Amino acid sequence: MNAAAFATNLAATAGAALAVLLLAFAVGVRTGRHCGVDVAWGLAFTAVAWTGYALSAGHGDGARRLLAAVMVTVWGLRLSGHIWLRSRGHGEDPRYDRMLTKAPGGRRNLYALRTVYLLQAVIVWFVSLPVQAAQYLNHPLGPLVIAALALWAVGLFFETVGDWQLARFKTDPANRGKVMDGGLWAWTRHPNYFGDACVWWGLFLLAAAEPIGWAFILSPILMTYLLAFGSGKPLLERGLGSSKPGWDAYVARTSGFLPRPPRR
Repeated sequence: MNAAAFATNLAATAGAALAVLLLAFAVGVRTGRHCGVDVAWGLAFTAVAWTGYALSAGHGDGARRLLAAVMVTVWGLRLSGHIWLRSRGHGEDPRYDRMLTKAPGGRRNLYALRTVYLLQAVIVWFVSLPVQAAQYLNHPLGPLVIAALALWAVGLFFETVGDWQLARFKTDPANRGKVMDGGLWAWTRHPNYFGDACVWWGLFLLAAAEPIGWAFILSPILMTYLLAFGSGKPLLERGLGSSKPGWDAYVARTSGFLPRPPRR
């Protein structure tokens, strides 16, 4: 790996992530809805991947560079498109509404910029480090790429099918107020979050072909932690016990993250 070129890449990808999130912030200020940052999440990862792809020309293996960018793009655009379709026509996401009520002096926009947009730009850049590193590896694709693709595909399956099953469940008026406990949702309360984690562990394996790649193992660890213990699962489940009849029983029989058969 060319250290000087990779250092330049790190600065450029940080700028790409920041640019996408600042654009999302401008849209949020204009519309008064900051939940659009969730749409920008996948787009920011995609921007980072293609910035790295462009800058790594002549430094890394061409097939690995392209594969990393395409894998991130498929994941990122699917996620952003799904969130956009799900949220259009609705008001502010209750999670962000609760968060922004803490804004000092009622300065919601500045508080959102500091605690949501800028923070997410940093997380995007850090989590994508294995992708950036993979694009600078000269090591040709080998057997490990099969494991990387398999894990990524499992993650994409859980995300895509889980989101489709939940969307279909919500379109039936008879299910209003009910808990979705069928399909993948019977095996884990968060198939989409589990899928996210698998995707980023798969992308990490693209960089693990060389010892230097293991220096970035904290990136998928951080993503998994955020999904399972940080701003993902705990934040989404807060208050559901009092608002969703049958939620406590669902929690008792269904895994919170890793899929497993439901308990009786």
